[in-house]
Amino acid sequence: MDASSRENHGPPPGHVAVIMDGNGRWAEARGLPRSEGHRAGAEPVRTLLKCAARLGVRHLTLYAFSSENWQRSPEEIGSLFTLLARYLDSETAELLSSGVRLNAIGDLSRLPGPSLAALRDAVEALSGNEGITLTLAISYGSRAEIAQAAARLAARAAAGALPPEDIDEGLFASELWSAALPDVDLLIRTGGDKRVSNFLLWKIAYAELYFTDTLWPDFGEEDFLKAIDDFRSRERRFGRA
Repeated sequence: MDASSRENHGPPPGHVAVIMDGNGRWAEARGLPRSEGHRAGAEPVRTLLKCAARLGVRHLTLYAFSSENWQRSPEEIGSLFTLLARYLDSETAELLSSGVRLNAIGDLSRLPGPSLAALRDAVEALSGNEGITLTLAISYGSRAEIAQAAARLAARAAAGALPPEDIDEGLFASELWSAALPDVDLLIRTGGDKRVSNFLLWKIAYAELYFTDTLWPDFGEEDFLKAIDDFRSRERRFGRA
C-alpha cells in the first residue's frame, strides 16, 4: 500500500532508530549458519533506507554491533565485520546517487583495520550528500558513551577550563558520540524482545517505542509502514497534560 493513501494523524518521525534483532534465530530456524542470517539482514537495510527517505524521515540509525557483541565467537565477529566491509564497498555508489549521508557512532577504534578503513572511506565519499542520514551504531554502548562524556567534562573542570556550574544538559549532550543526531522520535525493535539494550539512552528519552515479533531479515516495507502508522497515530505530549 502506498504511504500516501494511509490515514494518519501526525507527521512522520524525523529520526527513526532500529534495533535489528533476530538474524541468528532466522538462520537457525532454517538450519543455516548464523552468518547467513546476518547476510540476509542486509536487504531490510536497503528497503528501510529507501522507504524512510521517501516518507521524509531525515535520520535512520541502525544498531549494527553493540559493545556487548564483542563477547560473541571470533568466527561470528569476523563474519559480521567482513559483511560490513562488503556492504559498504558494494553500496556506496548507490548511496551516493541516492543522496544518502553516512555517519557512524561508537568505539570505532576497536574495529578491524579493513572494516574501519572501508567505513571511513564510505563516510568521506558520502559526506557531501544532503539527503537522509544513515547512522551505523558500531561497537556502541550507551552507558560507555555517557561515561566517556562525563569523564571528558570532569577532566576539563578539574583542569580549571570549565566551571562545573556551566555543565548542563546541552553541554553534556555535545560530548556524546551521538552529539550530531537529533533526539529519536521512533525506536523500533524487531525479533520479539521488549527492551532497549543499552541503545541511545540519552536520545530516546521521549521516543515512541514499537516492538514486533518479526525477525529482522523478514522485516520489509509493509512492516516498516505499520510502525510509521502506529507512530503517527499517537499523541506525543512530552510531559504536558
